[in-house]
Amino acid sequence: MSAIAAFTRLSGHQRIAGGLVRSSGGTSIGVIDPATEQRIGEIADATAADIDQAVAAANAAQRAWRTVNHHRRAELLHEVSRRVMADRPLVAEMLTREMGKPYKESFDEVGWSASAIDYYAEVARHENGKVLGAAVDGQFHFTTKDPLGVVVIILPFNYPLCLLCWQAAAALASGNAVIIKPSDLTTLTTLQFVAAFDALPAGLVQVVTGGAAPGKQLVEHPDTHMIAFTGGIETGRRVAQTCGGLYKRTLIETSGNDPFIVMPSAPVDIAARGAAFGAYLNCGQVCAAAERFYVHEQVYAEFVDRLVHYTSRVRVGNGLERVDMGPLASERELARYLRILGRAHTGGAKVLTGGGRPAHLKKGWFVEPTVLGDVAPDAPIMNDETFGPVAPVCKVKNFDEALMLANRSRYGLGATVYTTNLDESMRAVNELEAGMVWVNAPLLDNDAGPFGGRKQSGMGRQLGSEGLDTFRHTKLSMIDHAAKAHDFWWFPYADAEAFPGKTLA
Repeated sequence: MSAIAAFTRLSGHQRIAGGLVRSSGGTSIGVIDPATEQRIGEIADATAADIDQAVAAANAAQRAWRTVNHHRRAELLHEVSRRVMADRPLVAEMLTREMGKPYKESFDEVGWSASAIDYYAEVARHENGKVLGAAVDGQFHFTTKDPLGVVVIILPFNYPLCLLCWQAAAALASGNAVIIKPSDLTTLTTLQFVAAFDALPAGLVQVVTGGAAPGKQLVEHPDTHMIAFTGGIETGRRVAQTCGGLYKRTLIETSGNDPFIVMPSAPVDIAARGAAFGAYLNCGQVCAAAERFYVHEQVYAEFVDRLVHYTSRVRVGNGLERVDMGPLASERELARYLRILGRAHTGGAKVLTGGGRPAHLKKGWFVEPTVLGDVAPDAPIMNDETFGPVAPVCKVKNFDEALMLANRSRYGLGATVYTTNLDESMRAVNELEAGMVWVNAPLLDNDAGPFGGRKQSGMGRQLGSEGLDTFRHTKLSMIDHAAKAHDFWWFPYADAEAFPGKTLA
C-alpha cells in the first residue's frame, strides 16, 4: 500500500474496540502536507459517544489483560515490535508527508519505537515487587505491582510514535489498557502505526482522534485512571489540576528551553557540529533541543564562526528528498516561530546566518536554520521555548556564569555541556537543574535511562525502570501463615505499659 492510499483509507476513522470505525459525529479536520501545502486527508473529531465506547472497551480488555502472565505479555509485545518493523517504510513515509521531518528521521523514529517495545517486554518480566525483611517473627512481608487500569496517552506532533511507545509499551507491559489521543498533525500516521498492536487483544490499544475536546473528555472521564500528557505548559497545567482534583495519576512532560554550554577545553569544531544538530534536528521541534547557547569568551568567536559554517550547510527541503531539515509542522507553527524570531531581531540580536524563509522553496512551511549572535542573557528568546531552528548565542566570562544562567530558568528538561575538563564535567552533572545532562553527547536517549524534566518541564519519568513504575501501583502485603495472636500490641494492653503516674480521681 502507498502512503497516499493509506491516508485515504484512514481518513475519518478511529481505532475503537479492535477495528477501524468512523466517528459518530460529522465534523472533521483537514490534514495538510507541510512541505507541499496539499490536502492529503482528514481526521474525525471524536464525539462523547465515541469516547464512552472506547473507555468501556478499554476497561473490559484491561480486566482480562491484567490476568495474563508476564511471559505471555512479553511474547505478544515482541510480536508488536516485529510488526512495527515490518511496516517501517510505509509508516516513515506517512510521517514525513504528514508532519514534515526528513525521511531518515522518520525511519529512525519507527526503529526507536520498536526498541522501546522490546525493552519493556523484557523489563516488566524482571521485577514485579520484592520480599521485605519481616518486622514480626515468622511472617512474610512483600510488595507486588498492580496495573493502574486505563491509561490515556495525549501526544504531541514532534515525536508521535516514539513517545507513544515509550509510554504505551510500559503501560501495556504493566497490565494496563491504553487509549491514545494523537496530535491533529500526526493522526493518520498514528492510526497506521498502531495497526501493529492488533497482535494484542481487541480493545487493549485504541485511538480516538480530533482536537482538544476529546482529550479533555478523556482526562475528565471517571473510568480512565491515568493521564500521560506531552505538550505545552498551560495545557499540561490544566491536565495536572484536573487530575489532582480527581486523584488521578499523571505523567506530565511539557516545554523545554535547554542550555548548551561551551568551554575553552572543548574541541570547538566538534562542539559546533553538536550545536547545529542539537538546534536543528526535526527543524528544532524537539522538547530537549538546544535552545540557548552560553559560550566562554575565549572561544566565542571561533565557535560562532564554526556554527555559522555548519548551519549554512544544512540542506532544507521536502523530507522525501535528500535533505537535513524539513518544514515546520503547520502554518500555525510557522507563524508562531516567525513572531519569536522577529522579536529577537528587534530586541538587538544579530542575525549571523538565516533568519528568514528559503527563497528557493515557494510552497511549504519552511524556514532557514538561524544563528543569532550577541544575544543578551535576559532576552526573551533565551528564556522562552522557541521550538524552531534557531541558535541564540550568549557570551559568558566563566563556567560559574554559564551554570548560573543555565539554571536561571523556569524550565529544567535537559542540558548539554562541551568540555574535556573533568571538574567542569562533574560540576555540570551535580549542579545543573535538569532531568538529563549530556556532556559532549547532545540529545542521546537510552531505553534503560529515565527521560523527564524538573520545574515547569514536567513531572514524572518515562523510560527505564522508573518509567515502568510510572504505570504501576505498589501494594504491600503481610502474611502470618499461622494466624497467631499478636499479643505484643493487641488489647488488653499490659498494665506494666500504662502511664506510671498517679491514677486520676
